Amino acid sequence: MTRLLAVRDIRAIADALSVKPTKTLGQNFVIDGNTVNRIADAARLAADDVVIEVGPGLGSLTLALLPRAAHLHAVEIDGRLAGALAATVAARAEDQAEKLSVHHRDAMTVRPDDFDPQPTALVANLPYNVAVPVVLHLLSVLPSLQKGLVMVQAEVADRLTAPPGSKVYGVPSVKLAWYASSKRAGSVPRGVFWPVPNVDSGLVAFTRREPPPGNRKDVFAVVDAAFAQRRKTLRAALAGWAGSPQEAERILVASGVDPKARGETLDVAAYSRIAANRGERT
Repeated sequence: MTRLLAVRDIRAIADALSVKPTKTLGQNFVIDGNTVNRIADAARLAADDVVIEVGPGLGSLTLALLPRAAHLHAVEIDGRLAGALAATVAARAEDQAEKLSVHHRDAMTVRPDDFDPQPTALVANLPYNVAVPVVLHLLSVLPSLQKGLVMVQAEVADRLTAPPGSKVYGVPSVKLAWYASSKRAGSVPRGVFWPVPNVDSGLVAFTRREPPPGNRKDVFAVVDAAFAQRRKTLRAALAGWAGSPQEAERILVASGVDPKARGETLDVAAYSRIAANRGERT
């Protein structure tokens, strides 16, 4: 039977490892068993799902996820934490220990060959300072990844799931929409973390879908250009990308987009059309 970590257990493990959570690594450890169970339940894992957990830390969420998954890949950049995780699982969930693979590395460098079996679900309390790049990187390099539930800063959760036209709709919103549909899946209070952060947290659930037609790098280049000057019309914002304001207008019209519109009004399909029409002259 799995025994989740209580507050005293977390403190004891941290003391034994001389671990003090650092802002540099974005470390805020969850210390509440009810919260990790809620996150694990909200992930809606199937019995055959292979989980990748980024930043498992002291193992609180890891212990809640293992009984619900076929296998779990824990990717931890902190060597002390990576080195201790298997022992924590063996001590508190001996019957689940064979399901765990620990990878001591930066999640931004992982590739499919690093994992056997291949991950199908991302479930993680992501470090606030790298949450968006990690999600986008993993969706980019792991085609087996079909769904996920991540805990991030509340403001980031809003941005990732924002629809076109929203005040917080921006580059993260469009790029995640390229890979997946997403939604807010709940809020997490500050008091369940150690140390207590000065921001609220939110859960984001996503499900992979077929991307729009086109080359992802080309589409993302348009997105970056459009939001680099988001207060300008697209005709002006895309002038550098297209070569001139006139060429930007031609591309936009050919894509069925009003040149006077702004980037935050377009969905990912519109950006895909814009990228496709670059260089195509009638």
